[in-house]
Formats: sequence, structure tokens, C-alpha cells
Amino acid sequence: MIIETHFHLDYLKAKSPNEIIADAKGVGVEKFITISVDPKNIDHVLKLAQEYSEVYCSQGIHPHDAKDASDELIRDLSRRAKLTKVVAIGEIGLDYYYNHSPREIQIKRFEEQLQVASETDLPVIIHSRDADEDMINILKSFAPKLKRKGVIHSFSSTLELAQNALNLDFYLGFNGMVTFKNAQNVKDAVSLCPVDKLLFETDSPFLSPVPHRGKENSPANLPFIISEIAKIKDIDESELRKQVYQNSQELFF
Repeated sequence: MIIETHFHLDYLKAKSPNEIIADAKGVGVEKFITISVDPKNIDHVLKLAQEYSEVYCSQGIHPHDAKDASDELIRDLSRRAKLTKVVAIGEIGLDYYYNHSPREIQIKRFEEQLQVASETDLPVIIHSRDADEDMINILKSFAPKLKRKGVIHSFSSTLELAQNALNLDFYLGFNGMVTFKNAQNVKDAVSLCPVDKLLFETDSPFLSPVPHRGKENSPANLPFIISEIAKIKDIDESELRKQVYQNSQELFF
């Protein structure tokens, strides 16, 4: 079986949630984690998780939207973390590529949400882009406080960040980028990452894998990602699935 550890069910438009879930279950996906990113969808993803038995969710504010998160909402994450079907604090982190929120606000909200995770014993789902130095320093500071650590999702950063995260007992999440010809940095990170620290995701509707680039992504495309990772790791695909399923279970469930 497969666990979809990161997708955006509320963003998918090509099919209904029932169809998306049915298609994915047809290729072996057992559980799904749909991701909170901003004050507008944080309640919606929770509602979806409560509506569908196979769907779970995170609660958190993406660095793009850090400027829009109120102090009240950040405080309320501690309550939300205890709700049924909430399995992580996320998507949180730093994004210095787009800088949609000022960096100092990104850092402030990231650290506040890491603190919530440490107090509620939930893992974190981290977004990191072009912010390696600050990310490494913050992870080193907070890792001792995080009982269950978490994952740097959609990993496409440097091997330095990858190694530091792995040393701190974090997982790395890989998606359709691993199938892209020009994504050698992602393939290198897969090579570096031990199989027992690896997670599968699609980040759908984004980042459709080859051969579906240009189309809306969905969890039903996970087998293409798994197949490519198995090739890179030179491991039997069934063994890879078994280990990564166990990884996902241990981190989130």
C-alpha cells in the first residue's frame, strides 16, 4: 500500500474528491494527507479530512502567507492540533525565492509553528526554498524540542540541507520532480537519502510526473514517482513501497 503524504485536495479541479480518491485507491493508495497553507483553506482541509475516511490533514500557514496569519490563528493551532484527523503542523517554513512575505515575518511564523508542534507532539511538514542557511540554523535549534521531527517536503534544495536534515532525524519527501530530466539535484538528494528516511508525495495538483507533465497532477500518479525512485536507489519497487509505507506510518500515524 501507499500513503500520499502531501497533496492539496481542495485545489484539484479535474475530478471530484470521490473520483480522485477512487482513482488513487485503484493504484494502491491507502491514506491521504491534504495540506493547509493559508487562513483561507485551513478550515476547508479539516472539513475534507472529516468528510472522507481515508483523508487526513495538516494545519499550518505556508511562508508565502505568513504575513496574512493573525496572532490569534497561530495561537489556535494548539487547539487544532488536537482535533481528530489532524496529523501534522504544516505546511510551514521559509521561501526566499518568491518572498511573498517579508523574511522576518516568515521566520517569526515558522518558529512559532515549530513551537506549537513541539508542545503538541505533532510532526512538521516543511517548505524550504532558497533559504538553506536560515533553515539549517532553525532546524538545529528546534530539532531537540520536536519529539516526532517531520519532513522537508518536495525536496529540491542543496545536499547540504538534505544532510543536515537527515542528521537531525528529519525525512525528505519526493514528488514528480524526480522524473524531470533537468532535476539532477532532486535525483542526487534521492541518492543521498536513506530508504528509511524517504517519503512519497505528489504535491498535486502541481508537479505532474513524466509522462503526465502539463496536466493536473493527482495521487493516482504516485506509481510513476515510486518507479523512478526505485531506479535511482537500485532497489526492488515492492521493497521500496514496503519501507516507505512504514516510514509514513511511523511519522504521521
